Amino acid sequence: MASKLFYSGPTLTVLHDEYAGRGRVDPNAQLVSSSGVVVDAPVEHVWEVMADLATWPLWASNLEIVELSDVRPGAPFRWKLNGVALRSRFAVVAPERELTWTGVFFGYKAVDRHVLEPLDDGRTRVTVEESLAGPLLSLFYNTRKLQANHERWLAELKAAVEETVAAGTRDAAMSR
Repeated sequence: MASKLFYSGPTLTVLHDEYAGRGRVDPNAQLVSSSGVVVDAPVEHVWEVMADLATWPLWASNLEIVELSDVRPGAPFRWKLNGVALRSRFAVVAPERELTWTGVFFGYKAVDRHVLEPLDDGRTRVTVEESLAGPLLSLFYNTRKLQANHERWLAELKAAVEETVAAGTRDAAMSR
C-alpha cells in the first residue's frame, strides 16, 4: 500500500506517447475512473460540441479555458477546472471517435480519454476514462470525487448537445 501512496507514474512524455496516444490510461495510477452516458444525438453533433473547447465554459460548470490553439494531436492548452490550473496536451484527436489528452497540475499527471460510439438508433454513447497519479494523491482526492466530476461533465455535455440539436430542429421547422 505504501508504494501505491508514493506512485508517480511514468514520465509525462511516456504517459502521453505510450498511454494516451495509444488509447490507454495508466492502470497503476492511484485513481482510475470510467463513466458513460448515452446522448440523444448523432455522433457528429456530439463531436461538434465536445471538440469545440472554446465553448466549454458556456455549458460546463466550474471550467475556464485559459489558452487554446488548435485541437490537434500535440497541441497544448491551458485551462482551469474547479479553480485548479491545468496544463494539457492533446494526444488523440480522431473526429467523431476519440478526444484524449494528458495533463498535469501540482505535479500530478492525468490521462483523459473521451470515446464516442455511435449507436444503431442514432444516439451516441460517450465514455470518459481517466487515470490520475502522483505521490500522496489519495490522501486528499479519491475515485469517488473523480467519478462525480466525470458524471457532472457528461450530464452537462449531454444537455448541451441535446439543446443544440433541439435548437437546430426548431430553427429548421421555423424556416419551412
